Amino acid sequence: MLSENDRSEQSEAVVTPIAPGHRTASGGVAPDNIGFATEPRSRRRSSATSTRTWLEGSRTARKWDTDLIGWAALSVGAGLILSILLPTLVSGPAGTLLASTALWTGMAAPLIAAFVRTRPRGLLRFRPSDLLYGVTLGLALRLVQGWLAVAAGGDGALPSHGQMSGTPLGLWSLTGLLGPILLAPLLEELLFRGVILVAVYRIARRGLDGASLALVASSAAFVALHMIVSPPVSWEAPATLTLFGLVAAALVLLTGRIWGAVLMHAFFNGTGLLLSLAGTAFVG
Repeated sequence: MLSENDRSEQSEAVVTPIAPGHRTASGGVAPDNIGFATEPRSRRRSSATSTRTWLEGSRTARKWDTDLIGWAALSVGAGLILSILLPTLVSGPAGTLLASTALWTGMAAPLIAAFVRTRPRGLLRFRPSDLLYGVTLGLALRLVQGWLAVAAGGDGALPSHGQMSGTPLGLWSLTGLLGPILLAPLLEELLFRGVILVAVYRIARRGLDGASLALVASSAAFVALHMIVSPPVSWEAPATLTLFGLVAAALVLLTGRIWGAVLMHAFFNGTGLLLSLAGTAFVG
């Protein structure tokens, strides 16, 4: 007869076959006829939980919380203030470089703190489809931006790159080339569509409501930063930034990965840079 405890242990176990000749846990060898071993259900549940991504509720994102968002806001705010003050103290290209460095540092600091705490499972995973998403959406958004510029009263002419005038080539390569194509996409996407989006999504307890709140919050923060750094002269700029932020956030929420948004950002900025260089050469 089985006691109540014995019945409970049997009900919590899963029977799995052992192949003939397989070494058992006690060190023996299973006989030629197929035997059976028991595996606790708790182990199966633990194994299933360990494979979840942050989008599916993985505990690897639990340390991205309100405290992290608060520190990120303070860090970016400090970098933003310095980026505004430094050009008034240091004139010329050097002031521009210092301002950019201050802002990049303000964004990089919370990213380092976030990934030292933990790395949400699946967020940094790369798939070849991310490249396709990045190129396709980046080009599509650049076309939409051109249409919005014309709708806002623009003449449709190629833009020019004013920063090239009087700026040493090495300095321009950093602030005008490397910054927009590499540093800005990487830092901004990891901050807004990484830290902020993932943290808000987790704090809001996932689901459709959590995704909606994360999408809006990350996009609003993204637009606000750009509006402060570069005050708009027409409604086209905030409209483009809002659309860009929503698309990038939706891409991360749909795939669970950040690299599609990073590549989309890099391609969007890269095509804009090429157009401005072409416009500068044409005007010159």
